[in-house]
Amino acid sequence: VSVTCTPSAIAAGATSQCKANVQGTGSYSSAVTWNVSAGAVTASGLVTAPGSAGTLKVTAASAQDSSKTGAATITVQPPTVQPPASAVTSIAVTCSPVTVAPGGTSQCKANVQGTGSYSSAVTWAASAGTVTAGGMLTAPKTTGTVTVAATSAQDTAISAKTTVTVQITQTQSQSPHVVLVMEENQSYSTVVGNANWTALNDLIRNGALATNYYANTHPSIGNYFMLSTGQILTNDDSSTQVWNVDNLARRMLAAGVSFRVYAEGITQGYVGGNTGPYVVRHNPFALLSDLADNPQAANAHIFPFSQFAQDLASGNLPEFSWIVPDVNDDAHNGTPSQADAWLLRQVINPLSNDVAFQPGGTGVLVVGFDEAVDSDTAYGGGHVAAVFWGPKAKSGYRQTSTTIYQHPSMLRQIMQLLGLPNPPGAAAAAPRMDEFFAP
Repeated sequence: VSVTCTPSAIAAGATSQCKANVQGTGSYSSAVTWNVSAGAVTASGLVTAPGSAGTLKVTAASAQDSSKTGAATITVQPPTVQPPASAVTSIAVTCSPVTVAPGGTSQCKANVQGTGSYSSAVTWAASAGTVTAGGMLTAPKTTGTVTVAATSAQDTAISAKTTVTVQITQTQSQSPHVVLVMEENQSYSTVVGNANWTALNDLIRNGALATNYYANTHPSIGNYFMLSTGQILTNDDSSTQVWNVDNLARRMLAAGVSFRVYAEGITQGYVGGNTGPYVVRHNPFALLSDLADNPQAANAHIFPFSQFAQDLASGNLPEFSWIVPDVNDDAHNGTPSQADAWLLRQVINPLSNDVAFQPGGTGVLVVGFDEAVDSDTAYGGGHVAAVFWGPKAKSGYRQTSTTIYQHPSMLRQIMQLLGLPNPPGAAAAAPRMDEFFAP
């Protein structure tokens, strides 16, 4: 008996037809019985290979004389894995530019590869900021690194990612951003270290504190004019006289310095008198002719306080911001703890997320007090706290000099930060406050 199988090499699970050639003498029988070492074989010699690779031995034994046999081998090849008709095989992600400013944008693209009529659609995700369905990343307002990932819409097991660096640009780092908030009628001793001013004391610990700072007069209005003109002008808190004198607003208008007054309780461009808890004596720009007698200028620079949050969100914080809380939120009528909570919620926390107040930025938040309690008349208006915080201010610094500072020094320092020379009035000769700022 001899055996042949065709084909002699087959895939796993495939078939091969085997034949037996029986030789003999006389009227012998050509019938055989079949056997295979693995898989299966029919009575006619059709072999079906098993599911795994290897070598099969196919044996045919004479039905007339079982001692007479023949054999052949069949090679079973490993099974061939056929890819699906449509499959995504890989994704590569790129973003341009790879470095953006806080709040800036970068266009990300996904290069999807696959077989057949695969889908190139992806879903986008970002570890910070936002990313659109088209891959447009809007960076967060904070510096750092953002991971951008694209995942195949056809096969979610396949994804890729890249990183975009968020950092302050040279232009941003050169632009000043000074924010001034004035609180009311609190002495140094009732603020610094006092539990009613928790947020402000946290600011002091992380910023710079003038310990020898004194208001110029009682009551309020003269101090606000001193901060803006370098002159007291009047001590009549009920006065609504408009003054045509040299002042901070005039200097900023002439130099093209962007500025806005954000006041609670008023509408855009409002230069009228007291309304609700808003008092005009706390907004000296509304009593200076440069804005009070110029509706167009007033409309461009005096805003309701709600605009402050909108300008922060859109990255349009001006170079100088004067924030005017109403009398319920500046500790005049409301409690110190109420004023402190308002300061934290409405000013400190939002500024902390703005690019100008990130490391390397130029932000300075100034929190001051117009005057001390009426019984404190030291240097005219009493001992008050003056706090500086932000990347430009020293961190954890308390005044080491014996210099007596007052509101004219604050006006001079603000103008210096804004790059404005020759401060008006008493500010021209007032001591500079350089000790509170990093070189």
